Amino acid sequence: MTGSGETPREARAADLETAAPALPSREALRRYLREAQGRPGKSEIARHFGLTSEQRPALRELLKALEREGALFQAGRKPQPAGRLPEMAPVEVFGTDADGEPLARPLAWEGGGRAPLVYMRPERPGQPALAPGERVVARLKPIGPGRYEGRTFKRLGMGAAARLLGVYRDGRLQPTDKRARAEWSVAPEDSLDAVDGELVLAEPLPGRPFGLSPARITERLGPMDAPRAVSLLCIHAHRIPDSFDQAALDEAAAAQPVDLTGRTDLRDLPLVTIDGEDARDFDDAVWAEPEGQGWKLVVAIADVAHYVRPGSALDRAAWGRGNSVYFPDRVVPMLPEALSNGLCSLRPGEERGCLFVEMRFDAQGQKQAHRFGRGLMRSAARLTYEEVQATRTPGAPQTAVAAQIEHLYGAFAVLQAARERRGTLDLDLPERRVVMDAEGEVRDVLPRARLDSHRLIEEFMVAANVCAAEELERLRQPCLYRVHDRPSDEKLEALRQFLDSLELDLPAAGELRPRHFAALLDRMRERPEARLLHETVLRAQSQAAYSPENVGHFGLALSRYAHFTSPIRRYADLVVHRALVRGLKLGEDGLQDAEIERLPDTAEHITRTERRAAAAEREALERYLTRHMASRVGSIFAARISGVTRFGLFVTVEENGAGGLVPSSSLPDDQWTYEEAEHRLSGRSTRLAFTLGQAVEVRLAEAVPLTGGLRFQLLEGLAPAPGARRSRVRRAPPKKTASKSKQGAAGRGPERR
Repeated sequence: MTGSGETPREARAADLETAAPALPSREALRRYLREAQGRPGKSEIARHFGLTSEQRPALRELLKALEREGALFQAGRKPQPAGRLPEMAPVEVFGTDADGEPLARPLAWEGGGRAPLVYMRPERPGQPALAPGERVVARLKPIGPGRYEGRTFKRLGMGAAARLLGVYRDGRLQPTDKRARAEWSVAPEDSLDAVDGELVLAEPLPGRPFGLSPARITERLGPMDAPRAVSLLCIHAHRIPDSFDQAALDEAAAAQPVDLTGRTDLRDLPLVTIDGEDARDFDDAVWAEPEGQGWKLVVAIADVAHYVRPGSALDRAAWGRGNSVYFPDRVVPMLPEALSNGLCSLRPGEERGCLFVEMRFDAQGQKQAHRFGRGLMRSAARLTYEEVQATRTPGAPQTAVAAQIEHLYGAFAVLQAARERRGTLDLDLPERRVVMDAEGEVRDVLPRARLDSHRLIEEFMVAANVCAAEELERLRQPCLYRVHDRPSDEKLEALRQFLDSLELDLPAAGELRPRHFAALLDRMRERPEARLLHETVLRAQSQAAYSPENVGHFGLALSRYAHFTSPIRRYADLVVHRALVRGLKLGEDGLQDAEIERLPDTAEHITRTERRAAAAEREALERYLTRHMASRVGSIFAARISGVTRFGLFVTVEENGAGGLVPSSSLPDDQWTYEEAEHRLSGRSTRLAFTLGQAVEVRLAEAVPLTGGLRFQLLEGLAPAPGARRSRVRRAPPKKTASKSKQGAAGRGPERR
């Protein structure tokens, strides 16, 4: 027997297990399969990763999981152009069309924007019909912009989406997804006593040969016309976890304030928080003072790592959420309120644990040094962006806080100058905010002001994030980078075609830098197409992501960047905090070896949860806009064409950003040609042309709060609305050559944290 009580055989087995390489992460295995020549077998995969025979069963389970995701069917396939699906891809059924045929979405979509819609063909005779939630590998054929026809090649089984979200009315379920037109029948015994107009969750039942497909209600969510129903609908539609298990709540309730042990005393430093007026959790505080010709700046961040320990119930809950989700009427937090709004929130006058970075900059805004530490702080004031901005107006009171703000603006000025010299991509895309009354009803949707105080905080947070990445590299610790790759060649080519119509151009791909985009935007600043150019340049960019492998941040023109400044609401920042604690030996709650092994999976997971949150927040805003616009049906608006397709025009209202469709059926009677490269719809007989970015005047014809859809009619020859500009419908220029297009009837700027 060994000293530990193990038999020699057990000891040898333990040694072998310790010596054996870890199983590859899902992301590493997906990457290997994507890059493989042909389709490798299990033995080839095991040899590539150096796995032992004892690890084969675990590898088989991992491969089965990837097969259910459809990843195995992507092995060895040639990369597709951006925004296109391959000839065969895994899809998941989410509903049915008006004829009862299945509608599906691709399981993996890297094209940006809304994923394409796949119209599945009926199954072969004798095969059961596809049900919502079922995953299949489908042969795909494009049938229009963002639309494909799919035929089942292999069934993969049921995914997590085997449920329906809709409104119950008179024995039927009306889907809330505007792309799923068919209703479902609900028998009285399957209704869960739901009442008309109630938002419900349901599951599909085995289909019938004729009539509506049946469904069973599994959960009642409340009246659809209730003020808070929109955000509730989006939470369930995007499967956002909105409740904590009791173990996580108990851990949060048992948390205690930190003391000075092992910490730097920052309580006499007049740090202040600067946030939105409606913010409830404050996770960063700032302070600055002049130092010679330059500036010293301190950014202090809530010490979430002290409370959320690796492997705890709180950690599991935070990892599962990945981030907080913000709606106009509620927040779905990453951490329970006892922490997010309590012990982790940097409330004024209360002692709080923090991780801080002290940075020194010269007069040109170049960083000279930085230092990280763990501290105990006391916020001197909770300020809003508007309050900070007001101190810059002539005649503002000269207080101690105002003097400190003056120092903050001094440090900001040199950092902003350095940023401009670096040449970053600063897209000016106005954000919108929903103004609600005390009952939760929408009063208005307004542009969100973009103030220098916003830019000040953004610049300080970017500087702190850069220091975090540099420090982890210096310490040779693993880092979860925030990466933003350069635009793909395919997206650049599409952008160049659009720029040609504006007589603009970009350097060759190998020479392209963010400053070139900035120069384009500056040239167009006063032109009517300026906002459209901002949106088009945005669509051309790659999506930012989290990764343990650094490829830099193209948009910010930074070679290394890691999120450090918002651990209350982002799991990525918590990982970076733990890595700093481990590397600087600041405590026993640093990053663990097991966490390091699964960093690729964590990066993939929190990238996915971030995009899920963004989609839910965007949908909620659109639905609130639809609810607000429903009272204005028949009104006339100034708008711009924001999308051109074969089946109509997408327009965006100038007043509030509401977007909807002008269907081709409402256009003048003509044979319309869709010219994809020119983003134009041209009439053969009328010689009318509708192009991307064109100013138009529209009447709101329909608003459907249930699905969030808006339908407009294009106006020509009608009196303009007050303050609206008359649209100028352009005449299509005569074609010098035959059109290359197919012809037929047209059927948060740089991150704060």
